[in-house]
Amino acid sequence: MYPLKAVILVVSETASKDPSTDKCIDALKDVFAANGGDQWKVDTTDIVPDSVLDIQRFIQRWSDSEDAVNLIVTSGGTGFATKDNTPEAVTPLIHKHAQGLVHGMLAASLQVTPFAMMSRPVAGVRHKTMIVTLPGSPKGAKENLEAILKLLPHACTQAAGADSRQLHSGGVKKLEKDAGVSSGAKSDDKQNGHSHGHHHHHHHGHGHGHGGHAVPRAHTNPEDRPQSNDPSAGPTRRYRSSPYPMLSVDEALGLIAEYTPQPTVVKIPLNDKAIGCVLAEDIKAPENVPAFRASIVDGYAIRIPQSGAFEKGVYPVALVSHAQAGVIPSLKEGQIARITTGAPLPPDASAVVMVEDTVLKSKTADGEEEAEVELLTSEIKDGENVREVGSDVRAGEVIMKKGEGITAVGGELGLLASVGVKEVTVYKKPVVGVLSTGDEIVQFDRPGELQLGEVRDTNRPTLLNAARAAGFEAIDLGIASDKPGTLEERLRDALRTVDVIITSGGVSMGELDLLKPTIERKLGGTIHFGRVSMKPGKPTTFATVPFKDNSGTRSAASRVIFSLPGNPASAVTTFQLFVLPSLHRASAITPAGLPRVAVCVDADMRCDDKRAEYHRALVRVARDGMLWASSTGGQRSSRIGSFKGANALLCLPVKKGVVAKGEKVDALMMGDLVSEMGMS
Repeated sequence: MYPLKAVILVVSETASKDPSTDKCIDALKDVFAANGGDQWKVDTTDIVPDSVLDIQRFIQRWSDSEDAVNLIVTSGGTGFATKDNTPEAVTPLIHKHAQGLVHGMLAASLQVTPFAMMSRPVAGVRHKTMIVTLPGSPKGAKENLEAILKLLPHACTQAAGADSRQLHSGGVKKLEKDAGVSSGAKSDDKQNGHSHGHHHHHHHGHGHGHGGHAVPRAHTNPEDRPQSNDPSAGPTRRYRSSPYPMLSVDEALGLIAEYTPQPTVVKIPLNDKAIGCVLAEDIKAPENVPAFRASIVDGYAIRIPQSGAFEKGVYPVALVSHAQAGVIPSLKEGQIARITTGAPLPPDASAVVMVEDTVLKSKTADGEEEAEVELLTSEIKDGENVREVGSDVRAGEVIMKKGEGITAVGGELGLLASVGVKEVTVYKKPVVGVLSTGDEIVQFDRPGELQLGEVRDTNRPTLLNAARAAGFEAIDLGIASDKPGTLEERLRDALRTVDVIITSGGVSMGELDLLKPTIERKLGGTIHFGRVSMKPGKPTTFATVPFKDNSGTRSAASRVIFSLPGNPASAVTTFQLFVLPSLHRASAITPAGLPRVAVCVDADMRCDDKRAEYHRALVRVARDGMLWASSTGGQRSSRIGSFKGANALLCLPVKKGVVAKGEKVDALMMGDLVSEMGMS
């Protein structure tokens, strides 16, 4: 699979303002060339300031997209200075940490200077991409990369999905020989080969415990039971515990990334429907902007004589040019034309004199127009105060590139419209359908009081609004009853009209929780995960279903189903955490999912020692520029009120005790930051 693809990111306030001051990129390229042979190809380099979001955007761009690389190397921001934030930016993005590489870099640096202990390197794997952070000095970055570079091809090959048994079949000695390294110690090839290969076989498997949780052990044989409950068997034969392994959040996100259908390309008219779409091809300007020579001031168009000398004095106003369509006569020598800003210059006009440099000398007989104007300057040069043809955009010029988005606030729509673009080729945004399930669910605005056992449907309008707020078309699929045939029929109808189905409720262990068996048994779908080690949202289910169009032809693409828990807070949290990244990936929007920032908590927050918790909170910008988070109150999964005023989900770690007041945690931003200066 050689050459492996690598990208380099320099994190530096100084170099981001003046790239000529950076020496790290060339130093690291030299290491790849000298020590990597033909194994590496450095595709991209970039420089960003000491900004967590800028660092994360770069890493997610090159690890989460279709053209993901094998290795991301960063340089800078790993010390103890106030602005050194690279480890804080990178650590939350890593799915598998590589402490061995960190140890190797530190050990090599400590042989040079004890101050190597002042560095805070991070290494690990995100999806299939290895990430390594290096010091900011060219010398330190070079030494650290040289210490591990010969081992990185093996690591990157494994991360990309290569078979571990095959890679390790020759034993450690063969691995060392292939990498060009040596331990300097004797060992038994057979024993080392067996041990090493066996270890990695288990390390890369799934279902061996996540976050300290044992995988549920079913007491029946797989051949004696289906994967999900058989609804026709009744409650006495249902499972008493879930047969689905408990995955970590990162593992669930990895499966979503793997099984979300690839973006599809469509051509659409350039209108408000294009906002939020990502371009699937470069766009070249079909015409010049401006298409004619135009004045950039209010004043008088003049014609400079061929002699090149223009004399000030009194000139007759021969014609008027307004910023409107029409034919304009030519301008002769010795004449001037009154002209407004943006209006086309008359043919043969050379320049425009500002109205501030003129004096009115006489009017026409009716007093309505200017007859003669005195020009007070002779310093006017050819082309002065004139916007030339194509000076803004030249025909044939690439004005937007593939992968760029058409935003609501960025002016892209106006740019494309200004050059006459009428349609654009974009990645199709999936259409979302939202379905509530359960005989106890009633329309939220139904008149009258609730009967015993009835529940107003808050999830469906909330999820519809969340999808639309994220820029996606969302269709209301109504409420499906807890009857197997009814649910199957509603899902089949939805599969014909939407790309992604979001359901809420019906994913727990009750005999009327029919979504999982309906997806597997009736629709022929695959459930990729059915439980996640998190709170709220443990029963969240992600599935794909093969799709047939109206003619009965099976489509190459699958439909996606997210079955979210019925508790309101769980449904909203899991939408933000799981559904949104999938919608982004299907639309080629990068980075996928909510932006992640580090915040300080303003009070002790108790953690769960078994499951990761996503705590609803309000994040605000303090007067000193720091980000602080406040809890929005009780966090029960049924308490939708905890989302009132919340703009973030705090990612509380799995541990006993609390995150103490003033400590930092990661926050997923659902909304805009609130300024403390604007709060009462």
